[in-house]
Amino acid sequence: MALTLHLQNVPAANGLLWVRHGFKIVQRAPLGMIGLFSALMLLNLLTLALPAPLRFLLLATMPLFSLGFMLASHLVLQGKRPVPSVFIAPLQLTSERRTTQLVLGFSFALLTIGGLLLMDQLDGGAFGTALDKFMDAMTAASQEGGKQPAELPAPDPALFSGFMLRLAWIALISTPYWHAPALVHWGGQGALQALFSSTLGVWRNRGAFAVYMLGWLGVQIVASLAGGMLSAAFALAGLSALLPLLGIIAMYALGSAFYASLYFTFVDCFMFGAPKDVLAHPPQQS
Repeated sequence: MALTLHLQNVPAANGLLWVRHGFKIVQRAPLGMIGLFSALMLLNLLTLALPAPLRFLLLATMPLFSLGFMLASHLVLQGKRPVPSVFIAPLQLTSERRTTQLVLGFSFALLTIGGLLLMDQLDGGAFGTALDKFMDAMTAASQEGGKQPAELPAPDPALFSGFMLRLAWIALISTPYWHAPALVHWGGQGALQALFSSTLGVWRNRGAFAVYMLGWLGVQIVASLAGGMLSAAFALAGLSALLPLLGIIAMYALGSAFYASLYFTFVDCFMFGAPKDVLAHPPQQS
């Protein structure tokens, strides 16, 4: 059964609410949400050791993982615990929706890899070469006991331009896929309709999405500053050995909050799910 979804325009300030609600979800179910994000990170690490065809298949699951976190947030709002089965739940509805989700996943992987390969051809591999040189310099500096930033070689301009170009491509293809899996899952839309609706939803609410991205950028800056101050404090207290563990926990918590916030971008843009005051009174865990 498909639910009726209505595309709407939301104020730009709602972008900050999406960020805040993502943290609220993690605050309400920290172990469950961070556990799901840990599984995603582990899967990403495993891809480095897999042959190219399997890496392609794992990349094709990324839209499903995003939808899985939306489903997890939905469960938390209902007072339920998020469980790993949220990642396969979208494939357990009708065969039509399962096929559509697979089409979205494979097309996302093809566009991602195809675009990156095309850029490699356009810049003649300059980005890859510049990146390898920069990473080699950083590795050499760390092995020598660490150099001051001024002593490191200046990054090749091709590194910055290539990175920005690839980032722009990822942002471009992320727009139609941002809400598409959710529109298939809850709205029963076909692949092309879902991609169009997602693009329209992001475009019509581009102000809120711009604030949303700036909000997450601000969170990262604050987290970096706080991490620097904690590093200094822990060093003075002789607790530097704890810093890597705390850093990982903080990174996973922030990552979990980001993925949890995806649900609220969908709720707001398509008038689906919970009322505006859904987080005012947390329900009891069942």
